[in-house]
Amino acid sequence: MSEEILINLTPRETRVAVVENGMLQEVHVERASRRGYVGNVYKGRVQRVMPGMQAAFVDIGLERAAFLHASDIVRPPATVGAEHADSLHVNSHAAHASISELIHEGQDVVVQVVKDPIGTKGARLSTHLSIPSRYLVLLPQSHTLGISAKIDDEQERQRLRDVLQPLIGDSPLGYIVRTNAEGQSAESLAFDVTYLGKVWRVVQENIAKAKVGERVYEELALPLRGLRDLLYAGVEKVRVDSQVTFQQAAHFVNKFMPTLADRIEHYGSEQPIFDLYGVEDEIQRALRKEVPLKSGGYLIIDQTEAMTTIDVNTGAYLGSRNLEDTVYRTNLEAAQAAARQLRLRNLGGIIIIDFIDMSDEDHKRQVLRMLEKGLSRDHAKTTVYPMSSLGLVQMTRKRTTESLERQLCEPCPACNGRGTQKTAETITYEIFREITRAVRQFNAQKLMVLASSKVVSRILEEESAAVAELEEFISKSIRFQAEEHYSQEQFDVVLL
Repeated sequence: MSEEILINLTPRETRVAVVENGMLQEVHVERASRRGYVGNVYKGRVQRVMPGMQAAFVDIGLERAAFLHASDIVRPPATVGAEHADSLHVNSHAAHASISELIHEGQDVVVQVVKDPIGTKGARLSTHLSIPSRYLVLLPQSHTLGISAKIDDEQERQRLRDVLQPLIGDSPLGYIVRTNAEGQSAESLAFDVTYLGKVWRVVQENIAKAKVGERVYEELALPLRGLRDLLYAGVEKVRVDSQVTFQQAAHFVNKFMPTLADRIEHYGSEQPIFDLYGVEDEIQRALRKEVPLKSGGYLIIDQTEAMTTIDVNTGAYLGSRNLEDTVYRTNLEAAQAAARQLRLRNLGGIIIIDFIDMSDEDHKRQVLRMLEKGLSRDHAKTTVYPMSSLGLVQMTRKRTTESLERQLCEPCPACNGRGTQKTAETITYEIFREITRAVRQFNAQKLMVLASSKVVSRILEEESAAVAELEEFISKSIRFQAEEHYSQEQFDVVLL
């Protein structure tokens, strides 16, 4: 299987795409104005304890108070005196304790964000800290050595234990061996142990001097985080369209995974990097509700607050034998397509897939097996339950960040929130990309952009610095003109 990672950077936005056999499988977006918080560690203060919910709200300096459940709190050992009861970064687990026994209002806590704020909900927190490196995850409060269940070769699991035990020794720190540690040398693993030890010492120093609401550890930015989590021996190329970020990526890979250093390359072609393999078009299609199938059938994907539903329809597909055969083949194709769409759209939480009713039990098993096979390459944890008598498959997919649609779109004011439209911010970056594309293809002294008044106002007020950078980059002046009759998603780039 051919796999590539494409990294696209503009002044205010970074995007990372994973392409397998020429087809987009994953896309990650990070904007300078709204970087995610997952993985960051903060010094917080408990604002309110709610025994009925077994949870508390914690101020960590974000717009909304964050949520901390009792099950996510490390319990202080019984031997710790009352004068140390406020320190939550210690051993043991809050298995069955009441929230009131674990924390109190006004208490300072060291917490890690495990889920970004989503919709109206604040961030989800945990006091079980974890800091990842390329091959390991450091667990500062747990003296244990765990190995990813995805490494199923028992000899390899034992080899990893044998390599790491001497490196860890009697250290009070715990470690989890990540999936991509499989086959790695003792030197690589030793490097990660040393690296994580240094990081934890810095975090401890930051905790000691931090004020409430201050960040004491920050997760890597998207390009390097993508390389850490997505780059493995099966990836043929990583193409980066920014020279500066390419150098950072090359340095990072040389330091942490030198055997893959030759996979990183700078992409300097005139054609925009996301035009390769039609990635831009695939992103646009991933924002639509309907997903066509090659057979003529289609999926309808509806994302709501409570869950995501996927409805399978035969459409124009009539099959060659009988109705059962038509339904079975459509469901097989739909299972594969649904697995890809969940990963591509970053859909999480509860998911219900409404397959077309089948009477043959073997057909049901085959469709379920196809779905599980499609999900096997998903980096997010998924759990699939047996198909119901109605042909419904219930499943869950772990969600830590907003879905692609919620990142790029907003409720449409024209339909009172029944649908969505791209935000003015999203259109702004599309305009910037279109300007760069147009200048590369055609000669022009200056450019004029026609767009909706909201988009033009945003560009002139909030993106003026970015416009100046873009004008300097293309060596041409750009004029923006508001058109009242343009919808928010509509714009034109005119060459003058």
